[in-house]
Amino acid sequence: MKDKKTIRKTSSLKSITPSGTTDQSFFEQVFDIARQIPKGRVTSYGAIARCIGTGKSARLVGWAMNGSDKVKPKVPAHRVVNSVGLLSGKHAFKTPTLMEELLAKEGVKVKNDKVVDFKKLFWNPAEELGL
Repeated sequence: MKDKKTIRKTSSLKSITPSGTTDQSFFEQVFDIARQIPKGRVTSYGAIARCIGTGKSARLVGWAMNGSDKVKPKVPAHRVVNSVGLLSGKHAFKTPTLMEELLAKEGVKVKNDKVVDFKKLFWNPAEELGL
């Protein structure tokens, strides 16, 4: 059995997240990564999940993006798409076309709800953030 000193020490450990801050919730980590996606680029729900270390949590990343309009500072949720570039989260925006409109303002072309040149525009957070 561990002595009381050991238990106290381990309970005070803090985890470090991609931004270098400590003890963020899953949603805060997702928002932090999404805020770093450059204008004119896109990433996927799964890429964010893998970057955080929870590769099977792409749907939870999508859920976080769904509520990101209430978060400050703003989260560019329009830059997060599914694994093949589809605007699968477009229904979470105020209008069904807003996600595409925001991407178009940044120079990202969309055809039939899919990002044109997705592989070229793909921003991999794990690589780009050096994680």
